[in-house]
Amino acid sequence: MKTEQTEITLTSSARGTYNITSEVERFVSQCQITTGLCHVFIQHTSASLIITENADPTVREDIEYWMQKTVKDGDPKYNHNYEGDDDMSGHIRCMITDMSQTIPITHGQLNLGVWQGLFLYEHRTGRFNRSIVMTVQGD
Repeated sequence: MKTEQTEITLTSSARGTYNITSEVERFVSQCQITTGLCHVFIQHTSASLIITENADPTVREDIEYWMQKTVKDGDPKYNHNYEGDDDMSGHIRCMITDMSQTIPITHGQLNLGVWQGLFLYEHRTGRFNRSIVMTVQGD
C-alpha cells in the first residue's frame, strides 16, 4: 500500500462554494494509485467541504439560501462574536456540514457520481486563505 499527502492553500473571496474537484483530481493523478481512497480535510472551523451537484449552480445557491435562513449571522444570543457577525454562524455551519470527505479512487481517478463535485464551502463573508490536506492511500 502506498500513501501520499500534500497540503494546498486556497483563497476564498466571499461566502459561498468553490469547486476544488480539479485540484484534488490533479493530486490523485500525480500519486499514480489505481485503487484506493482520497481523504480531504480542511484545517478550519468556519469553512467546510461538501460533495454536491456540480452541474447546476442553483443547487448551491439554494443550499446557501437555506443555510442563511437556518443559521443567521449576528444573532444577539451568540456569545462568540470576536471576528464579527458571521463568526459564530460560521462555526455552526461547520457543525452542520463536514470538515472532511473521503472519496474512492477507481482506475486512478476519483470515483464521484456524474453530477457530483467537491466544494470548499466558505462560511464567512470576508476573504480567507484556507488550508486543505489531501491524503491518498491505495495500490
